[in-house]
Amino acid sequence: MTKRKLKATPEEQLEILESHLAVTLKPVAPSREIARRLRTRIQMPARSEIVSRLADWRRLFLVFGGVLSGMMLLITLARALYYLSGRRSPM
Repeated sequence: MTKRKLKATPEEQLEILESHLAVTLKPVAPSREIARRLRTRIQMPARSEIVSRLADWRRLFLVFGGVLSGMMLLITLARALYYLSGRRSPM
């Protein structure tokens, strides 16, 4: 029987695939030009920029919390009205 005809668990299939790829794929070093461009594009921002971004995140978090609270309040009111209107049956 070949390996393809055997029923393997997903973990075993993944191990077979990983071992096959490890043999087939060889590591390739990037060119120096690509590495240089990446180093220039990826830089640590200044401290003042980091502080301003954190302040923006706090405001965003506050807005997000307010929106969620408002939605929860609306849902609660809608459920209460549905419950109250469902209890009265027209005769």
